Amino acid sequence: VLKTERDGGGGFRPRLDSANLWTRGDQTMHKYIVNRIFLMIPTLFGAAVLVFLVLRLSPGDVCEMRMAGTGLFADPEAIAVCQANLGLDDPKYVQFGRFIAGYFTGDLGISMWTAQPISHEIGIRFQLSLQLALMATFMSVIIAIPLGTISAVKQNTWIDYAVRTFSIAGIAMPSFWLGILIILGLLITTQAWFGTPWMPPIYYVSPFEDLGANLSQLIWPAMATGYRYAAVSTRMTRSALLEVLREDYVRTARAKGLLEKVIIRRHALKNAMLPVVTVVGIEFAFLMGGLVVTEQVFNLNGLGKLFVESVLNHDYNLTQQLVMLVALIFIITNFFVDLLYAWLDPRIRYA
Repeated sequence: VLKTERDGGGGFRPRLDSANLWTRGDQTMHKYIVNRIFLMIPTLFGAAVLVFLVLRLSPGDVCEMRMAGTGLFADPEAIAVCQANLGLDDPKYVQFGRFIAGYFTGDLGISMWTAQPISHEIGIRFQLSLQLALMATFMSVIIAIPLGTISAVKQNTWIDYAVRTFSIAGIAMPSFWLGILIILGLLITTQAWFGTPWMPPIYYVSPFEDLGANLSQLIWPAMATGYRYAAVSTRMTRSALLEVLREDYVRTARAKGLLEKVIIRRHALKNAMLPVVTVVGIEFAFLMGGLVVTEQVFNLNGLGKLFVESVLNHDYNLTQQLVMLVALIFIITNFFVDLLYAWLDPRIRYA
């Protein structure tokens, strides 16, 4: 933003109005944030339409699962009465309208299988899944960024080869298989040392009630899951940092005599974090509902297990709300990742 000011010779010269520039930058950022928030609405509506149609096009329903799922004879009239009680015989547009209207009234509906409020079914499992996703993401970040940075700085040395081996092993090793190894290791180690085998607790305890019992249950699945995603983030950090270290401004900084650690920390690493932040954000959103097998291995009653049960039981109401919850988590995560881009790389401006 240029203005004019009087120079020493009585003429005028342009000057930069930094205050006005800063204000306009804030206005542009605020406009971008508002636009992105409003764009969430059609995205969620499209996801709602898609999941509603896919579930209704799939064969069978919850009433058939209840009465004919065992292979025994089921009276068609009894199935029709069950469908009428659950509203499955209503026109599709009426069912969809009831589904959408629940978001405006704060009523997510009733589970067709358990007859419990869906908000209750999700609420008792959401805290566990959220804590597990946060712990696994935190572990992956504190492992991946240092290892990826060291691997890029020490390229083609034995340290680089060791980190690459570590990351390749993590990618090749499924998290549920690593979870089984962790459980077997705990059983064997505790049996050998203390004479009594030890297993992680089965029942979830809030960290606000008993932090020790909570961590003793979730630390192991967080390690099994975090290791795999740390391997992915490590490789991404290494490749992104190697690309940045070849840029001209890094060579210029070295030519000026800056310390290597200053170049890495202040100039190269922040610019290399953009793809890493994207991967970490996607991983966190996936962890909220995608740890089905890992939850089975550690006997965790999380959202992933609830997701599978609702699909197997043809519980339309519960499946719809779970899909919408995961879609909302992905949208919000991507939104914050986009905002983080501008902080990491000042060259990015959302105009």
